[in-house]
Amino acid sequence: MSFDPELEEFKRLDLREYAADQGYALDRKQSWRGSAVMRSRAGDKIVIKLGADGHYVYFSVRDDQDHGSIIDFIKNRKQVNLGGIRKELRAWSGRPTPSLLSFSKMEVTSKDRQAVERRFYTMQIANRHPYLEDTRKIPTGVLSAPRFAGRIRIDAKRNAVFPHFDAGGLSGYEIKNREFTGFAAGGEKGLWMSHSHDGDRRLVFAESAIDALSHAALFPDEHTRYASIGGKLNPQQPGLIRSEIAKLPNGSEVVSAVDNDADGAQIAAIIEMAVTESGREDLIYRAHFPPLPIKDWNDVLRQSRQSSFPAARF
Repeated sequence: MSFDPELEEFKRLDLREYAADQGYALDRKQSWRGSAVMRSRAGDKIVIKLGADGHYVYFSVRDDQDHGSIIDFIKNRKQVNLGGIRKELRAWSGRPTPSLLSFSKMEVTSKDRQAVERRFYTMQIANRHPYLEDTRKIPTGVLSAPRFAGRIRIDAKRNAVFPHFDAGGLSGYEIKNREFTGFAAGGEKGLWMSHSHDGDRRLVFAESAIDALSHAALFPDEHTRYASIGGKLNPQQPGLIRSEIAKLPNGSEVVSAVDNDADGAQIAAIIEMAVTESGREDLIYRAHFPPLPIKDWNDVLRQSRQSSFPAARF
């Protein structure tokens, strides 16, 4: 198709505003600066992004064939031809009254990250997972806890999936299963994070999401939030660690629950340095290594013969 200036301008219209005028509501809990999650009263759920070319794009979480620009959005919902779409958008963009909602400026998202997010949102939230429960021995109560809601998913191959976040939102995801570890193609490691709650007084860093969940099972505490780095640190992760530490309430504790080996000691030192460099004398730092000869906290969990884990302090 030859270049069409009018269609080009239509694609730059804020799709969030148009969707809001069509009855879609913003899900603020699932949205961030680079991604708007919106839902219709009929049950449709879409994710809207802004590309480097200035075009707003979307995809439907319910239908993997439903995606594209504002033009595709209208075509797939109103079953009108291009002439009808032009008429619709000319009238809407020239309307005298503003949209029902105003939105903050959206951050640009690369095509790689758009693809990562599109794949991620097709995955089901996993309140239970055979591999995590049967092989890794993580209790169902931990997987289904509100603290971890939506932070564990299951893909079409039944892999456990753990989303990573950075300053721009979803950056990628870890993929785990029996004898398999992977990361999202086109994605980048950030931090896997639990939800944060008012009243939290502790932040536990682990090397993997599975180790973080294991630590939560072994030492349950309703005032603890969790994060993991997904293996070895990349250049952007120390900054993300510092950012999470900076968000902690006054008098909080930062814990390195990393592997009991040379790599773990190096990561613990970086986390301790981040606490020191924060300049916050109110924070407490502690390294919490698994007891030798056990290497990581999931090994501790699996070797435990307890069927349930009473509240414990460490």
